[in-house]
Order: sequence, then structure tokens, then C-alpha cells
Amino acid sequence: MLIRVDTQSPDPIYEQIVLQVKGSVARGELREGDRLPSVRELAREISLNPNTVIRAYEALERDGIILRRQGAGCFVTGRTSALNRGERSRQLSGLLKRSVTEAFHLGFTADEVREALERELKAVRFPATRRKSP
Repeated sequence: MLIRVDTQSPDPIYEQIVLQVKGSVARGELREGDRLPSVRELAREISLNPNTVIRAYEALERDGIILRRQGAGCFVTGRTSALNRGERSRQLSGLLKRSVTEAFHLGFTADEVREALERELKAVRFPATRRKSP
């Protein structure tokens, strides 16, 4: 698994790690049962304080993306959100509103935003049917 952090980004480094792991799962690069590098391995690999990696892994575990097993490591769960449909829809709406607003301020047209969204949708491996979290 390749993780890259941008120290010049306004996004906290732990959030960059979280987003990259989530993206790898969404694109099918990481699958259910895959093991993530240990905290020490990843911290050494990308020259970070291990506490930053711990914070990212805790956020991923809280979101149900990974499961930490004492002494064995962190593994991809393959689960989707346990939130109810209304809450998921509300969060999706918020994400899209922010993205569209930012795209507007970057000077993109509506067609350019649609094309970019289509490219991103094609890169993600959506399930044929929705799996519920236990």
C-alpha cells in the first residue's frame, strides 16, 4: 500500500492517511481481510511520528473501515456505513454541496464538474447490492 503525505497541504496528515486508505478500499486496491502496515512500519515508511499513524488508524476503526486485532495488526473490514439511509443521504448532500461550491470558486463549469464526477465514479468499485454492517 502506497501512502503519500503532503506536508504543504492544509489537511492534517492523519486525515490524508484516512482518505488514502478509504480511497484504496473504494477502488478495490485494498479488499476485505487485507492487512495494513503496522503503525511503526507506516510511520517509518513515510517519516512520521507514530502517534499520527495511530490517530489515522483510530479514525479508520471508528468509521468501521478497519478492525484492529491486538498482536495481529489492522485489517480491512469490507463493511459499509451502519448509518440509516436518511443520515447517509444528509452526509452525501453535504459532501456534494461543499465540492460543487469549491469547484465553482476554482472556476470550473457545471459540465467540467459532471465530467470529473463521472471519472471518479468510474474509478470506484461500487457493490452491486448494498451490504449492511453487522
